[in-house]
Amino acid sequence: MKLGPRYKIAKRLGAPIFEKTQTQRFALSEQRSAANKKRKSFRNKSDFSRQLIEKQKLRLTYGLTEKQFSMYVKKALESHKNPPAILFGLLESRLDSFAYRAGLAPTRRAARQMASHGHLLVNGTRTTVPSYQLAVGSEVSIREGSKEGAMFGGLTEKLKEFKMPEWVTFDVEKKAGTLTSAPAYSREDTAADMDAVFEYYTR
Repeated sequence: MKLGPRYKIAKRLGAPIFEKTQTQRFALSEQRSAANKKRKSFRNKSDFSRQLIEKQKLRLTYGLTEKQFSMYVKKALESHKNPPAILFGLLESRLDSFAYRAGLAPTRRAARQMASHGHLLVNGTRTTVPSYQLAVGSEVSIREGSKEGAMFGGLTEKLKEFKMPEWVTFDVEKKAGTLTSAPAYSREDTAADMDAVFEYYTR
């Protein structure tokens, strides 16, 4: 998936969705932008513009193409239950999302590469599909040939202070973890306004 300048995209969306924007410099820049936006509050965005921005925030946070993302949204809408919670669960049950949430990779992009290069096993089987959908109870482990590689060097120290969400566990000694429950949706854990995302697709 090709993108333009990541810093400019993140600035436009107002969210640190790429690893290069997860810095103090970007945070300070965003604070200045927020102050300017308050002074220019008379230039309110249209509902469509707001919905589009929220959709792009969420899509790019997970590094998905428009086709991939719209497929997830369609599945969530077809559930007729709680679309935001269903969509969040689908996105967070991906193999790359698990690797990121378990602290195996510093960014979602790195987690996608880790999965696509075959460093992870799902229930003992090697997979190279970052979007692989994990079921509750699925075990994700590090491939034997990758355990001693530089990618996982110092993993024990890295995970000492790392806070995993309640639906993820990872045993550093065994180099294996489990999706213990369905990802629990909350607005605080989401990079975008889910309601606006669904408004965009159902307008």
